[in-house]
Amino acid sequence: MKKLKFALILMLILTGFSCKQIDNEKFKKLEGYAFGTSFNIAYNSSDNYTKEIDSLFHLINKSLSTYIPNSDISKINKGDTTIIVDAYFTEVFQKAAKIYVETEGVFDPTIGVLVNAWGFGPDKTKINPDTVKVTELLELVGFDSVELKNGKIKKENDSIYIDFNAIAKGYAVDIAGRFLRSKNVKNYLVEIGGEIRTRGQKNDSTLWKAGIENPNFDGTRSIQKVVELKDESMATSGSYRKFKTDSITGKKYVHIINPRTGYPTQSNLLSVSIISALDCADVDGFATAIMAMPLDKAKQFLETHPELKSFLIYSDENGNLQTYTTRNF
Repeated sequence: MKKLKFALILMLILTGFSCKQIDNEKFKKLEGYAFGTSFNIAYNSSDNYTKEIDSLFHLINKSLSTYIPNSDISKINKGDTTIIVDAYFTEVFQKAAKIYVETEGVFDPTIGVLVNAWGFGPDKTKINPDTVKVTELLELVGFDSVELKNGKIKKENDSIYIDFNAIAKGYAVDIAGRFLRSKNVKNYLVEIGGEIRTRGQKNDSTLWKAGIENPNFDGTRSIQKVVELKDESMATSGSYRKFKTDSITGKKYVHIINPRTGYPTQSNLLSVSIISALDCADVDGFATAIMAMPLDKAKQFLETHPELKSFLIYSDENGNLQTYTTRNF
């Protein structure tokens, strides 16, 4: 159930990254590379927190990255039952469980076996599963078959594969933001690969702004809409850049897997942007789930969740781009 956001895929490939400071009068800016993508952090303080934030990102990777063979989650996926998970893993697990329930299983971190099978995960052994294989792998999908008890993960089946990549990047944004708040920083923006959390204002006393991209299929990038963020999180999920093409049939397979069918999602939804006062991890997870829903189901879900402001881009029956905005957007 991985996703594209601002044309940047959450791929926790690297164990390291670079971070450098850029001075800017009242604000400091940190930029670098983490979680397989770029990050940008702006905050008003005279202190340089490069080392501390680098360290936090390293710890999150060590706990949650399926792209790092010796991370806690990788060891658990390999069947190690001795791992005592840390506070990062525990909080992400609890958030994922909540979103799993609220979306009636559309958001499901145990979809990892199918993500890998279709060639969209860290395991590059793509098998292009047939109907029989998909049915077999679906037996390993269901987050209610996983339990966190006394600091350890218990799985009903040892082959269940947990993948928090659809929420971990947003969570890293939250952790960086919480650190800045602990240092009494009143104004900041944390952005990792398009996932954003803001507090306060920019150095010109205006609200932070973010762009929602057009779903361009030709690889170019352009902005559909600019939004202001006031003490809010924002995440965008899309299907228009990340897909694979069958070399024989020419059929395109998008990277978001339907946890009920086991097949890549087929929907006219192209992009889902969510803004909320909730943590960025929550917004990240909800954007993923809504992107995996049919358009009518997505609209119904948003009607019952007024805490989520949303901007949807979709293709109509004639192939023309259309937008849908919730009333609270």
